Amino acid sequence: MCGGISFSDSAPLLVCHNRRIRQHRGFAGLAARGKTFTGWGFGFKLHLAVNDRGELLACDLTPANVDARQPLPRLTASLTGKLFADRDYLSQALFEQLWQRGLELITRIGKNMKNKLMPMIHKLLLRKRALIETIIDQLKNIFQIAHTRHRSHTGFMLNLLTGLAAYSHQANKPSIYRQDTVALPSLIQN
Repeated sequence: MCGGISFSDSAPLLVCHNRRIRQHRGFAGLAARGKTFTGWGFGFKLHLAVNDRGELLACDLTPANVDARQPLPRLTASLTGKLFADRDYLSQALFEQLWQRGLELITRIGKNMKNKLMPMIHKLLLRKRALIETIIDQLKNIFQIAHTRHRSHTGFMLNLLTGLAAYSHQANKPSIYRQDTVALPSLIQN
């Protein structure tokens, strides 16, 4: 359940090495070539929305060449409150679309934007965006959803869904709370 604080990000899921894109036929028509922060790759993008307790709220899979902002309205259809994301999601039109649904999109400002006044709690929670990065890292490394040895669409989807399900049943998920702190949603309401 969404408690009013959620985080969103996307991660590339490559299906083959860059040198083998031309000869790769397993995902022809489904996967696409896209640019990530580490360079070009052929595959998909996994878009995630998580709550402040590290629980998965929604996920979406798109070809790698899809902009991160495009699936966000569909991904966050059932969310309300505040959504913290990185600069990839900066868009006035997207902000207004989510705002009308009751979801406030909060990102850092762009390099060429004027500085704006932001409440301190928003600045602190933007620092806690490392939560979703940790979840993506666990999904890729512990639950092994990212590897380039898939030979069929079914195997790829089965691996992805079992990794997400295994993470969901994990006992100790990453969280922005410690055992001895008060809940942040009560601070945000004030």
